[in-house]
Amino acid sequence: MRRVIGGAGRVLITAGVLILLFVGYQLWGTNILEARSQDNLRDEFTRDLAERPRSDPDDDRPDNVEIPIPPAGEPVGIIRIPKIGVDKVLVEGTTVADLRKGPGHYSGTPLPGQRGNAAIAGHRTTYGAPFADVDQLEGGDIITVQTLAGTFDYRVLPGEQGKFVVSPSQVEVLESDPDEDLLTLTTCNPKYSARERLIIHAEYVDPEPLPAPPQQIRRVSSIDAGLSGDRSSRLPTILWGMAVAGVGLLWWLVFHRYPRWTTWVAGAIPFVVVLSVFFFFLERVLPSNY
Repeated sequence: MRRVIGGAGRVLITAGVLILLFVGYQLWGTNILEARSQDNLRDEFTRDLAERPRSDPDDDRPDNVEIPIPPAGEPVGIIRIPKIGVDKVLVEGTTVADLRKGPGHYSGTPLPGQRGNAAIAGHRTTYGAPFADVDQLEGGDIITVQTLAGTFDYRVLPGEQGKFVVSPSQVEVLESDPDEDLLTLTTCNPKYSARERLIIHAEYVDPEPLPAPPQQIRRVSSIDAGLSGDRSSRLPTILWGMAVAGVGLLWWLVFHRYPRWTTWVAGAIPFVVVLSVFFFFLERVLPSNY
């Protein structure tokens, strides 16, 4: 009986350690990956900004040149929210892969600086957590977006117009009204949950009118986009989970028979490799914006 209890205890301790390792990967390891992507994107956007056509160096906006929508995952601009310390490169798209690089612009909505409702999604607790504190925004707070077309200031609307919670299915918050110039931020609510969406609405404050978007604006089919995880990763997650269990069991059996530090190290290396791959796929299955 003592052996059974002792064995069960070791299993529970091991499971607890693995869970803590995964939580650490989620909260800190993903930030390292996001920071690397942000550095590369910022360099790319800086190069694009320097190459845009301008006859007047003091003019922040290019000379009547249509700014094309960048490919998915490429930089759109830089979003800055001084009140909560946000200064992140904005990427095109809101798939699982896009949001791992930074805040993502919803494809199908206008770009920031164009007429209509430009919409952006961002992580709240992982991958740099750019929107971790957007719940602290209040009416009158400024959000600035710099794109190749210029720098545009938006002011958060007052009260429930500017900050409210919706279900993931309420796509109407992303719809464009030709008579409004809005910027919409979306993130999951509450923190560590993907049950709801926190919405921030801000209006364009510059008296200079914005141009109409050159592309045709279509109805966004889902506020979720890539925010509910990647279902295609479920099978790899299961298979790699089985691999972790198999390698871990083999490691334990060999070390139990040959309890030497060399045996421990020899088993730890392949275990860490398969565990890292398992964490990679497991993280993709989970909601990507919680």
